[in-house]
Amino acid sequence: MMTLRHGGRAVAVLLALAAALAPGGAVAAGAPATPALTLPAPTGPHPVGTTWLHLTDHDRPDPWAPEQSRELMVSMWYPAAAPVGAPAPYTTAAVSARVVAGTGLPLPPDVLTTVRTHARRDAPVRPNRHGWPLVLLSPGFSLSRESLTGLAEDLASRGYVVAGIDHPYEAYGVEFPDGRVVDCRACDEWGDGTAQKVIAGRTADVSFLLDRLTGPRPVWRGFVDRQRVAMVGHSIGGASAVRTLVTDARVDAAADLDGTLFTPVGPTVRPVMLVGAERPQDHSWVRDWPDLGGWKRWLTVTGSGHMSFTDRPVLGAQLGQDPGAIPAERQMLITREYVAAFVDRHLRARPAPLLDGPDPAYPEVTFR
Repeated sequence: MMTLRHGGRAVAVLLALAAALAPGGAVAAGAPATPALTLPAPTGPHPVGTTWLHLTDHDRPDPWAPEQSRELMVSMWYPAAAPVGAPAPYTTAAVSARVVAGTGLPLPPDVLTTVRTHARRDAPVRPNRHGWPLVLLSPGFSLSRESLTGLAEDLASRGYVVAGIDHPYEAYGVEFPDGRVVDCRACDEWGDGTAQKVIAGRTADVSFLLDRLTGPRPVWRGFVDRQRVAMVGHSIGGASAVRTLVTDARVDAAADLDGTLFTPVGPTVRPVMLVGAERPQDHSWVRDWPDLGGWKRWLTVTGSGHMSFTDRPVLGAQLGQDPGAIPAERQMLITREYVAAFVDRHLRARPAPLLDGPDPAYPEVTFR
């Protein structure tokens, strides 16, 4: 996907030209979005359910709004007992409007509410004797948790509980159940030290969420296996995943999807996978590679871009945008397959030959 750069940070252009939405390439002011967007179906054997959690850490002030406690919105995707209930919304109208405004594209503000998902809202969780392994997802800077829905639904269909985390004030918009919407204060404050502040805050967010999911009085008692936890993130969410691996012993493995490691990792022997878009080597990955002393992989996806690891290429292609050298759905397929292989190997001790070296089925993926 195309990116615009402002003040040294990449701001993703999330969707495409409006020509696909209206005859003649114009979108009338206030026109409703065309309900024509959809994500690829999950590939696993389980139907998928989802629910949203609103959590408050009363012991920690918000790093961007210190006058209040830190609040999180979390989407939980999971194997469902049955495909019952209404299809889950992709996001809210308020968040969609802020994403569209943030990109500056001439799209209907509610366009993201038209995305068809494959999860059923509040479907009952499928029982599992020891609980399901947990995968935490952290989105890129300025993005919201819905940007990784395609990956989350697929992991849930394969037998994982997936927690997608919104980090308030670091996304174009985060909406709470009472209708409050907070905007991206961090976007306006970007400068020296902002990335480190974002990563520190996200590691604290994840540790708090793990307290609530796996602690003495978990909100998801019986459904999450506290002994099997991985974190995956995109962009600065990927940097936060690797950092959390070092700072929180409950995280067993971390995957970074095209995220610069603004904070040096330091020595670790737990599994790390770095997956990068095609571009010059990230200097931070080169710097920290020797400190990754356990199982590790550095993969490059030839023909990909920074947003290739999110939903955006798929949605953009449906709106008429050229996805680049790799077809949009194949970009998502590559992300799904390699992330699933990573968590299968390290949370379930399953063979993952896809991670042992180049595979002729995925010639785009090269190994360092």
